[in-house]
Amino acid sequence: MAAWEVCGAVLMAWVAMVASAKAPLNCKEVKASFHTLQPGVRWVLESPVSGSDLHVCVTKTSTCCSKKMEDRYQLASRVNMEQLIQTASAKLKFLIIQNAAIFQEAFEMVIRHARNYTNTMFKMHYQNISLKTFKLVGELFTDISLYVLGSDINVNDMVNEFFDGLFPIVYSSYLNPGFKDSVENVECLRLARRDVSAFGHYPKTIMTQVSKSLQASRVFLQALNLGIEVINTTDYLKFNKDCGRSLLKMWYCSHCQGHLLAQPCAGYCGTVMRGCLASVGEIDPYWNEYISSIERLTKEMHGIYDLERVLLNLYSLIQEAVVHVVKNGGKLATTVTKLCGASKQRVTRSTRNRVEAYAAKKVFKANVDNEETLPGKRREFIMKLKAYSHFYGSLPTLVCRHSTVAENDTSCWNGQEIVEKFNPNTVKNGLKVQTSNQEGKARSTEPVINQIIDKLNHVNQLLKGMSTQRRKHIGRTADEEETSGDCDDEDECEDGSGKSALKIRNQLRLIPDSDYDLDMDDVPFNKQIRNQQDQHGRDITHFQSGSHSIKTVSATLLVPLTVTLFGLVSVI
Repeated sequence: MAAWEVCGAVLMAWVAMVASAKAPLNCKEVKASFHTLQPGVRWVLESPVSGSDLHVCVTKTSTCCSKKMEDRYQLASRVNMEQLIQTASAKLKFLIIQNAAIFQEAFEMVIRHARNYTNTMFKMHYQNISLKTFKLVGELFTDISLYVLGSDINVNDMVNEFFDGLFPIVYSSYLNPGFKDSVENVECLRLARRDVSAFGHYPKTIMTQVSKSLQASRVFLQALNLGIEVINTTDYLKFNKDCGRSLLKMWYCSHCQGHLLAQPCAGYCGTVMRGCLASVGEIDPYWNEYISSIERLTKEMHGIYDLERVLLNLYSLIQEAVVHVVKNGGKLATTVTKLCGASKQRVTRSTRNRVEAYAAKKVFKANVDNEETLPGKRREFIMKLKAYSHFYGSLPTLVCRHSTVAENDTSCWNGQEIVEKFNPNTVKNGLKVQTSNQEGKARSTEPVINQIIDKLNHVNQLLKGMSTQRRKHIGRTADEEETSGDCDDEDECEDGSGKSALKIRNQLRLIPDSDYDLDMDDVPFNKQIRNQQDQHGRDITHFQSGSHSIKTVSATLLVPLTVTLFGLVSVI
């Protein structure tokens, strides 16, 4: 359409509205329009009246509205407002809900893989005790999963419980195979484990790493869930009477005068919305800090604050802990015998057990191409979330943008009449500056808004606390720095634990709409095995499992990584 045609159409519409303003009031069209809101009612006016009983849509001339119609229009105005706010927040809400589901699935997937790696390590290196350790491993990772999801579980307790249960199994199988497996003896070994430091420093190391990584992931998920709660709350706010009247004046009082096609002036809409949403605007600085705090946390989820890296290396630390027991078997057996008594059938550790404890390297392989990494997904999420940093401050503008208004403020409805040009009285956002705003007349912060602010403050403090912990951790000893040091998301990260160190080159990957073997315990352990020799002439066994599918909320997750375990190199 040519420019002159557009101008002509606008001019004709303006002439039509002006003509209708000067024409005698006809209530038939108003009645038909009202029936779309309240079908079938018989009390709709068919001819103009004085309107002396009206409270909001007051006019010096006649009107097509009764008090009942005015009340119904006010209810419709509140429904309109609620729907417009929900429309304005829909993309933000979906963004957080979608990613909360994705990251929760991702964390659960990491936990599941870590459990499988640990079970597989016991099957390969300590096969004669793998059935006994299966339950212990399952309980440990179940507790880890529950903790991430918010359960009130102490990380130190879950780690201690695991090693308390593991020591009697290792002791009776490798240090003293003839040890009587009675309830009393097992309980004695459980209690003796901490006294004799059977597993060395490994339980404490695992406590530190698991605690910090789980806490970071837990707070991250809590923050996302709180964001959803905030949006859900503001989507269904109840507005005061002054706001309801202003909305009625803006959207429906024109109908009472027969101006069914009249659009509110954009500037007038902005003034009304800033008055109605003044209390909501108080959320804005806390919301901005919320997004900044989440961004800061995601940038710091490295080293011992990275759940993926810590848990996928956990089986390596557990194996090193078992090796520590075996290496110090003589000393431990002597000490434990004094505490728990000697066995009548003490047998020397066999060569088979000795070989099991120092098994050859093994390799797990799964080839994956063209995937997205979990850290990359976090960066993508934060980048999108930052676009909503001033969401609540800009909400009045967003609501008007989703409403039908006259953008150029010409030939539009100003709440009382159609004006040729609207000159808005510019009022900024915020509760304190609304005293001069005649529309909405916000008086004080609503209790529900104060509750939202309190919750945002709380989660912001949790997020800041995680950053503070990480900064305090930076200046520690070389060994601690090796354990907790940063590494880039795509770089090779190496844990400083000697020849049993874990090397992670590729982290969790997300592949939409695909199937994958997620649980090595769900498939038979007799996988395709082929042996070959590495450059030093040692046997390397490659394990490749079949396919087993699982459905996730929005993506299927894969974990390809390269790991070097004490005698175990894995690519999964």
